[in-house]
Parts: sequence; C-alpha cells; structure tokens
Amino acid sequence: MPDAVSPAAVPTGQPIPLVEEELAAVTYDTQGLVPAIIQDASDGTVLMLGYMNEEALRRTLTTGRTWFWSRSRQEYWCKGETSGDRQWVRSGSYDCDGDTLLFQVDQDGRGACHTGERTCFYRSFGRGAAAGS
Repeated sequence: MPDAVSPAAVPTGQPIPLVEEELAAVTYDTQGLVPAIIQDASDGTVLMLGYMNEEALRRTLTTGRTWFWSRSRQEYWCKGETSGDRQWVRSGSYDCDGDTLLFQVDQDGRGACHTGERTCFYRSFGRGAAAGS
C-alpha cells in the first residue's frame, strides 16, 4: 500500500497579543492613520506601504493577516481577499516615534503589488539616464 501523502501545509498568520500600552504608543495622523511598511520575512524585501487606523491595526494583530484602511474607498481591506495574494504576519513593530509600523510577512501568491509585481517598489529612478551622463 502506498504511503499516505500529507496535505500541503496551509499558511497561517501569527496573531500577536494585544498590549494596550503598546497600542497607545502608536501616533496617528490627523486622519487617524499610520503608515505600515510590509516587508518579506524571508529576505527583507520591502513589499508595500499601506495605511492602518486603530481598528485595522487591531485586526492585523488579532488575525495574523494584514488589514488596511483604504483612503480612496474609505473601507477596510484584508490583503489578498480579492487577489489571493495574501500576507501572513510573522512579526510587527513600531518605530521610536510610534508614527510608523513595520510588519514582516510571508507573502502568498504572485506578490504584494496590485500590478502583479512581487513588490510595489519595482520601478527605479534613473533608469532612463543616458550612459556616462
């Protein structure tokens, strides 16, 4: 009889405990938002920048998935629910001023960018400069 094949490992997020003192250290702008840098946990590539309000931050920490506030649509969105390119949280931190967040994630699917690129930062300045200029 052939050996049983175990199902492929299904990615999961890493919920992070809510510590009210840490949440209180986050400083939001006048629209109630804080920028959140999303970085690939495996190689450090910056994948994207999104904005979170307090509720999106709480959802991210409790679910282990990245949640953002869409400034254009004025609604919450969980990365990958439409595209399938999900982000599974591995760790989260905030900077010395409390006004920027950093999440390290395992990126599932094609990538983080809505264009289909792995990272939103796929374009570089100076590519059109003439050689030797």
